[in-house]
Amino acid sequence: MKKIITSVALVAMGLVAYAQQDAQFSQNFFTKLNTNPGYAGVSQAYCGSLIYRDQWLNLPGNPTTLAFNGDAYLPMIGGGAGLTVYDDKLGFESNLTVKLAYSFHLVLGPGILGIGPSIGFYQVALNGNWMTPDGKTGNAVTDPLVPVGGNSVTTYDIGLGLYYATPQGLYVGISTSHLPQQTISGSYKQFQYDIARHYFVMAGYTYNASATWDLIPDLYVESDASSTQLQLNLRAEWNKTIWFGAGYRMNDAFVALVGYQMTMKNGGGLKIGYSFDFTTSDLHEYSTGSHELALQYCFTPKPPSKIEYHQNPRFL
Repeated sequence: MKKIITSVALVAMGLVAYAQQDAQFSQNFFTKLNTNPGYAGVSQAYCGSLIYRDQWLNLPGNPTTLAFNGDAYLPMIGGGAGLTVYDDKLGFESNLTVKLAYSFHLVLGPGILGIGPSIGFYQVALNGNWMTPDGKTGNAVTDPLVPVGGNSVTTYDIGLGLYYATPQGLYVGISTSHLPQQTISGSYKQFQYDIARHYFVMAGYTYNASATWDLIPDLYVESDASSTQLQLNLRAEWNKTIWFGAGYRMNDAFVALVGYQMTMKNGGGLKIGYSFDFTTSDLHEYSTGSHELALQYCFTPKPPSKIEYHQNPRFL
């Protein structure tokens, strides 16, 4: 297990840089389905998560992202299915993504390997109150290079992922999104948007340090083949209830992590996670950091009770 984690880390370190087109999260352990359709249903449960990120506080037009991920283990289809919806806003630009995922499950050694695609749509929109140097705004703008009013374009989006997890707490995933790469344009010829293919690597392990304490290191890498971002986290979890920890995103931020898990009477579990990014890039002069809040609820459905039949020997 240590060799697998070390190999993934070395590959990731060889790619390091930063800048991304897709939405960014610090608590990536809540958003696995968002980037890897192979994850759907591998936990053998029904799960739904909601996460909100307010990035680079105090910076005008700063990115804000709201995302929902839901997945379920469905034995009748040989694996799991999932749904991802997220809305990402940055200044005048907003991106809406809705996609369905399917994961075929294979028992491999001590764990389960999920393999599958995602398919959905990707919408890019521009809508803002533009201002030219002479002070004209809105419909008063006559520059043909400046779109006025709303302008949006929608296209299909396809992804593919592999995700492997064991009951002992090891997981490794690799995936890609935006297949194929596309250049889309709106009604304004000048409104063109290049959707770059992204590649993702994730890995983590739960180490049982004692009867009450677990240590959970995890790694997350995102690349568009021209720039790459690497994040490393380490959490300490007490009694499967409270966790706290720290992370580092290369050339971007130190991350503080805290969370709470509550077991419900019906056997389900509710998780609440919060993170705060302390910006280390040049943006730290303009922003005080980034907030992120996550909620997740999972439950394992009870298998249907077996109905026993018997025959009266008199009618055999």
